[in-house]
Amino acid sequence: MPMGHTATAQAGSGGLTATEHRLANGLRVVLSEDHLTPVAAVCLWYDVGSRHEVKGRTGLAHLFEHLMFQGSKQVQGNGHFELVQGAGGSLNGTTSFERTNYFETMPAHQLELALWLEADRMGSLLAALDEESMENQRDVVKNERRQRYDNVPYGTAFEKLTALSYPEGHPYHHTPIGSMADLDAATLEDARNFFRTYYAPNNAVLSIVGDIDPEQTLAWVEKYFGSIPSHDGKQPPRDGTLPEVIGEQLREVVEEEVPARALMAAYRLPHDGTRECDAADIALTVLGGGESSRLHNRLVRRDRTAVAAGFGLLRLAGAPSLGWLDVKTSGGVEVPDIEAAVDEELARFAAEGPTPEEMERAQAQLEREWLDRLGTVAGRADELCRYAVLFGDPQLALTAVQRVLDVTAEEVQAVAKARLRPDNRAVLVYEPLSTDHSDQAEEGADQ
Repeated sequence: MPMGHTATAQAGSGGLTATEHRLANGLRVVLSEDHLTPVAAVCLWYDVGSRHEVKGRTGLAHLFEHLMFQGSKQVQGNGHFELVQGAGGSLNGTTSFERTNYFETMPAHQLELALWLEADRMGSLLAALDEESMENQRDVVKNERRQRYDNVPYGTAFEKLTALSYPEGHPYHHTPIGSMADLDAATLEDARNFFRTYYAPNNAVLSIVGDIDPEQTLAWVEKYFGSIPSHDGKQPPRDGTLPEVIGEQLREVVEEEVPARALMAAYRLPHDGTRECDAADIALTVLGGGESSRLHNRLVRRDRTAVAAGFGLLRLAGAPSLGWLDVKTSGGVEVPDIEAAVDEELARFAAEGPTPEEMERAQAQLEREWLDRLGTVAGRADELCRYAVLFGDPQLALTAVQRVLDVTAEEVQAVAKARLRPDNRAVLVYEPLSTDHSDQAEEGADQ
């Protein structure tokens, strides 16, 4: 097995280390020892998400996440869950635009079980994939769509704003959940081809973090994953490049049974992995990251026109990131009043930039979030995979916070001035079908 990098703590890494290895079949392996508690996290990122899907077959990446828990050659039915939970571990999987991941946190002495389970489904899922499991999980995903998107207040906001923000035909135009029609149209052969193409060791990164013996761990990885063949049929995702600014304000009004009027907007921001994206993160934290933010102070505390006001960053590597604004109104307040106040605050921020106190607070907040992620073995395993898959270097995960702390107030002001403008956003306005504003305000406050 090839030797990994030496595990020297980098400046700004908080003393954390990681070593990298690669199997002959292309599987990349990242190890990070942490003997603080007797647990180990296993995280496997496959370089496939909804951006890899084609028109008419949306939702396949997310459907496949579910199929991966339906059994493989050695593990039938719900066995993956039963074995991990029976050993005292926890597990799950998620799908995004840019990746699908699977993860377990185990008592350290059960690490080998988690590795065997992940290798078994990577190597032999097709042996268990049949029409029955396909229909079973198709129904589960459709039900998830109903519960999380179609039948909850504001549930379709993410889907609608994404479709507005990225033009028709763009790889990020649709969200990972997929459409009902496409889920119905997916065939067993579609699923099998998808697996062969994307669920190969040379399209994955495996990170293992925690109370591990690196030599023993690598021996287990070689034993269980080493014989799985690579696959070379994957096409790169379609180009997600777009102009820096939308150039107009895109708008949609939605009349639904919602508890309160809402203003939501998505601003086109720099790609993840750039210094400009880190500057945008600080800007949005100052403007809408928590109860000390400008928008919360203005709309919720001072004007009392909103019951909630937040502004966060959806980081994306293969397309422009999105600045996500979400304001729920109070009482009978009209959305144009909220929108005017938001634009006033953004214009003031673009003109003046953040104060030294705001910079310090926002950077401390982002540093704490980074520490929270890397402070658990599962969070660190996930971050190591993220930087390996999206940016080619897991070591970047350990120094990410330093890059945020290096950003200047001038850079934060510059990105706000260039991007947080009315002609660079997609806007979604929710108008309740009901007109009883007193009830709406009460319900909205409980959100």
